[in-house]
Amino acid sequence: MKIGIIDYGMGNLFSVEQALKRLDTEVVVTAEREQLNAMDALILPGVGAFPDAMKRLYDAELASYIQSTTKPLLGICLGMQLLFEESDEVTYTKGLGIFSGRITKFTNIPRIPHMGWNNLQFAQIPTWLLALQDERFVYFVHSFFASDLKREELVAFADYEGVQVPGIVAKNNFTGMQFHPEKSGQFGLSLLKQWLEGVK
Repeated sequence: MKIGIIDYGMGNLFSVEQALKRLDTEVVVTAEREQLNAMDALILPGVGAFPDAMKRLYDAELASYIQSTTKPLLGICLGMQLLFEESDEVTYTKGLGIFSGRITKFTNIPRIPHMGWNNLQFAQIPTWLLALQDERFVYFVHSFFASDLKREELVAFADYEGVQVPGIVAKNNFTGMQFHPEKSGQFGLSLLKQWLEGVK
């Protein structure tokens, strides 16, 4: 199985690549659409600001490619946020529009960013998720979160200072994880492995 990590200049590429290799997966890091077309599934990582990321996707002619792909695609952290309709980060910016909802900043809570380990609670179980551990802590680091999303697209969430933070979202061939599965210990790797197995 070949997994393509979409390289648009803003991503935690190395850590995601190494996690996939530990799971015995062939990985190609590229921005070339021909190479991405040869992959079995895609991962859209991301670190940084939403407007900068969207600009880079458009500059690399990858925005429409992602919107139209029928391959399984996993967005991680900012990569997940880019799959939503719009964001308030820095300045109003339209996203890829795969998921309904907007990316908005945490307000009226004592600690921003939301950084550290938090327990995932599951609203539903996707078909690829066959086994859940008792300990379901994953690692978050973000100041903005998805809001106003459709209930049927929410898979799992975490409670942070009374805010329900979407942790996993899913729609058709698209999945998003707000946390970093590659930095979330055995449970994070288990989620990543099961998603890969579901791709098969």
